[in-house]
Amino acid sequence: MASLRNAPPRLRNYFKDNYIPQICEALLCGLLVTCPEDPLKYLESMILAIIENGLENLLWCIHPSLKPKVRRLSETYLDELFGLDDQLMTPELMIKACTFYTGHLVKSHFGVWKEIAIPHANQEAIMAEKMDKAIAHDNFRCQKHIFNRWFSYTVKRRERLIATLLRLRHLFYTQKQRIILAKWKEKARHKSKKREDDLITKHELQLKKWKFKLSLEKPINIEGSFSDFGVTDKRIVFDISVLPDQAVVQIFVYLTFKDLVSCSQVNRSWMSMIQRGSLWNSIDFSTVKNIADRCVVTTLQKWRLNVLRLNFRGCVLRAKTLKSVSHCKNLQELNVSDCPSFTDESMRHISEGCPGVLYLNLSNTTITNRTMRLLPRYFHNLQNLSLAYCRKFTDKGLQYLNLGNGCHKLIYLDLSGCTQISVQGFRNIANSCTGIMHLTINDMPTLTDNCVKVLVEKCPRISSVVFIGSPHISDCAFKALSACDLKKIRFEGNKRITDACFKSVDRNYPGISHIYMVDCKGLTDSSLKSLSVLKQLTVLNLTNCVRIGDIGLRQFFDGPASVKLRELNLANCSLLGDTSVIRLSERCPNLHYLNLRNCEHLTDLAIEYIASMLSLISIDLSGTLISNEASH
Repeated sequence: MASLRNAPPRLRNYFKDNYIPQICEALLCGLLVTCPEDPLKYLESMILAIIENGLENLLWCIHPSLKPKVRRLSETYLDELFGLDDQLMTPELMIKACTFYTGHLVKSHFGVWKEIAIPHANQEAIMAEKMDKAIAHDNFRCQKHIFNRWFSYTVKRRERLIATLLRLRHLFYTQKQRIILAKWKEKARHKSKKREDDLITKHELQLKKWKFKLSLEKPINIEGSFSDFGVTDKRIVFDISVLPDQAVVQIFVYLTFKDLVSCSQVNRSWMSMIQRGSLWNSIDFSTVKNIADRCVVTTLQKWRLNVLRLNFRGCVLRAKTLKSVSHCKNLQELNVSDCPSFTDESMRHISEGCPGVLYLNLSNTTITNRTMRLLPRYFHNLQNLSLAYCRKFTDKGLQYLNLGNGCHKLIYLDLSGCTQISVQGFRNIANSCTGIMHLTINDMPTLTDNCVKVLVEKCPRISSVVFIGSPHISDCAFKALSACDLKKIRFEGNKRITDACFKSVDRNYPGISHIYMVDCKGLTDSSLKSLSVLKQLTVLNLTNCVRIGDIGLRQFFDGPASVKLRELNLANCSLLGDTSVIRLSERCPNLHYLNLRNCEHLTDLAIEYIASMLSLISIDLSGTLISNEASH
């Protein structure tokens, strides 16, 4: 029994459970150490001792001097002899493992050594191929760089050629128009002179007829005095209606509607003059109180083809009367502000009959979103629109402005008092009316910086803004407006605007010419220092900016902004003194209008320097310490 590896599991478990390998090991060790004379009796006694005392005390039956010096092992080698160790590693497997590991090491290390020690046979060919690729890549990169520079040059050259051709075309058309206008002007002058000559000839013939008729009644003494002609009661007959149209228009154009009607009732000659169509291009019904609806309807029906401008401001008319406006097919300007009877239905009739309207004033009326839907559908050329104090339309109504052809030609927009408009409403306006240039929003406490920001994002052509009575506008709105080419700004009654709004003003608003910052108490002398670099500034109004003093004005006058300044309003700036006026007289040669009302520190010395400013047309010094003697 050399091994039990292939024995049944029952037999292997039997050997393990009964500690047979350990018993055999103990007995063999005792025999090897003690070497008894009778090994069988020794084995018999050891077996009896194991039966009595157990296997643990068997080893210590050896004489102490003969006990081994080594420690007792936890396992026994006899497990391997009997095949009870469950070991899977065999000598054959160990030989295979060592052989595989040795072959792997030889293969890997030999491969590396071969690559290092033995050079490639075609190294030069590979290097030559790499060099060819590098040269080709470098040539392509150089060609690409040169081509890009050439392409940029050709694009710029083409743009310059196109700009030159456009300039030449503009010059050609301009010269052509000048020639046409000169010829037309010469022809018109010749025709007007001929008409005047014919009129003078006609008058001379009438005068000769009158003299001839007078000579038949009474002989005239040629040598007598001219007073002899006055003995007869005959009046000189002259028909005023035969005057040129231009003269008639200049006579009657300044009369109101009521006066024109009165003039037409004088006589037939005046009636014929009043019937000139050019006198009825503009009709203002707002000057007549309690005008009859029948009169309005009759007038519009009679002059429907000549009317270009209508003004119904404040007129209380019936809805049926306003429908008659739709007969004026050539109407260009319509003002129905403050008309309580104007409704969406009236607007529908007008929009269907007058598609050529350019100016439309609907302020303080009861229009709703229905009217807002009509505007982009019919008024494709609308340029000026006033919706001031119309509070019945909503943000959705402003979204309608983008329907159809939209109101994309709108230039002027007035939204004063429309407190119902939110940020979304201003976003709808920006999407619909991207060409707005003049924006007026007064008396709107709900206006915020975000409203201005969303509007400016898509309306970069804004050139003038008016924000009066909008207390929540701050410096952030000014920063947003820097994206536009502003020419005119007007703020009034705002306490959140500070000197920060005018920082870098020369870079953000280089072409600004009008600045109205009335009652903005956050502005100080630093603002004037920032404004001093504006070369195009012509009007500056800082009324009630009480923190402005002589230091800021001196810095402002030292800059280039004072050269073109035509109007300066510093009313109620109580910190100003005579030194500011002295500097003003030296640095403002083109100043026409000056307001220093209630500047309490001005004295008679200031009036001496003001008197030396020959360009002044108007000046206000009320409320100052200047005496009457000095002012005279």
